[in-house]
Amino acid sequence: MTFALHASGAAKVAIDETVPALVHDLVASRITGGDAELWGPDAESEAAVRLGWVQAVSVSRPLVAEIEALRAELRSSGVDRVVLAGMGGSSLAPEVIAKTAGVELTVLDSTAPGQVLAALDADLARTVLVVSSKSGSAIETDSQRRAFEAAFQDVGIDPAQRIVVVTDPGSPLEASARDAGYRVFTADPNVGGRYSALTAFGLVPAGLAGADVGELLDEAEASLLEVAVDSAENPALRLAAAIAATSPRRDKLGLVTDGTHIKGLPVWIEQLIAESTGKDATGILPVVLLPVSPELDARPADLQIVRLVDDAAEFHLREHHEGEILVSGTLGAQFIVWEYATAIAGHLLGINPFDQPDVESAKAAARGLLDARPEEAPAAFVESGVEVRVSDPDLAASGTIEGVLDELWARLPEDGYVAIQAYVNRLDMPQLEGLRELVAADSGRPTTFGWGPRFLHSTGQYHKGGPAQGVFLQILERTDVDLEIPGRPFTFGQLIRAQAAGDADVLAEHGRPVVSLTIADASADILTLFEAAQK
Repeated sequence: MTFALHASGAAKVAIDETVPALVHDLVASRITGGDAELWGPDAESEAAVRLGWVQAVSVSRPLVAEIEALRAELRSSGVDRVVLAGMGGSSLAPEVIAKTAGVELTVLDSTAPGQVLAALDADLARTVLVVSSKSGSAIETDSQRRAFEAAFQDVGIDPAQRIVVVTDPGSPLEASARDAGYRVFTADPNVGGRYSALTAFGLVPAGLAGADVGELLDEAEASLLEVAVDSAENPALRLAAAIAATSPRRDKLGLVTDGTHIKGLPVWIEQLIAESTGKDATGILPVVLLPVSPELDARPADLQIVRLVDDAAEFHLREHHEGEILVSGTLGAQFIVWEYATAIAGHLLGINPFDQPDVESAKAAARGLLDARPEEAPAAFVESGVEVRVSDPDLAASGTIEGVLDELWARLPEDGYVAIQAYVNRLDMPQLEGLRELVAADSGRPTTFGWGPRFLHSTGQYHKGGPAQGVFLQILERTDVDLEIPGRPFTFGQLIRAQAAGDADVLAEHGRPVVSLTIADASADILTLFEAAQK
């Protein structure tokens, strides 16, 4: 068996009560057969052009030889550093593949100028850039491509020799890339970004970096029969029932890595589930946890724990984790089972798991701010160099960061969550991710952490389209570091600030409380935030 699942408590009850109906309704075989009617008439037109991922293994097989040949060609020329410019599904899957394979892949899924400069300032002589976007319209990826084109030209390198493009056939990006002489890989256009792990979007960057993508497809292929059959033992049916059909429903999913050989999988699962299910005021909110996170002690009633282990069958015999879902399997099998399970969860929840109706709102707000260039809203107050802005003046009534956070937590409903959104250079501030643990303990509620703008292509859909349960803490940086975007009237610094402000505006319009904290001195100001959260 390539994928194993052991469930207990409410999750097991959900499996026992729900899976027989899924088997009776032939849900697994209908997905495998491309039945677009499974999610209802409102979703049918979208689903009809979004089920290509069930055939991804066979469709992607010919890519393996092409990827290996290009990798050998590049390395024979001394090019062995791979940088990936991509967002959402275009970056998260190859990141997991590369980390698990132990190969170096520089993932550039940020518009923070310092982070872009770090990718540019490394050894360009041995660098190839993979530009990965279904249409090429993502402002982040387009800006990163422009910056690299200019940087290559500045050091006398022909960009056509160093830029590889992954996109949909017939897209504007394909046309412009071929005109520029870039190497182009096209993917199945009937696969949405978050379901594209086993397409060119996942395989090309990771394969060029040195991962054995042929073996990955072998792993995935070995699981295809398990997920396609209408059987009570189908792991995708069981997983979907466990995460989407508990009674009362647990709408938050704590993802814990506990000994598995796979690196970084929870962040990929987070995007897949949050963007697929977070709409129509319902959904499942993934919460990426550590084995020692506060939520594992508190065990909120609305949080279902999924523990990613090396051997679920053996793990549950030696470790007692009552009420949890234990899963294990090869990376290829994990991709397949979670994709199937997420689509089935959409069926159980009565939503379309293939659209993302609320993602565009934040993009439009950012574009509007870049066009209008309004003056930055004044801070409600400044404490120890940290500027505090709020969506509601009452949030800042205390005049202290500690008081603002207490008031933000007070806005949490009984089933609420906190979302921390860090629009900073994460290479300079990796410790900021530790704020999640403190906030979870201080607020007493499940807490997510996302690096901006990456999370806009992940949990951003859930924040606006899911249940109105969230309160939002933005962390921004004020820095003298900036970088022009060739051919654009704005800089990377202006872009990331517009993305943060635009998302804050849209969240506020949806009635979500937002606190924005802008830091200037990373070491001192982060300490101020940690101290405020601990109090």
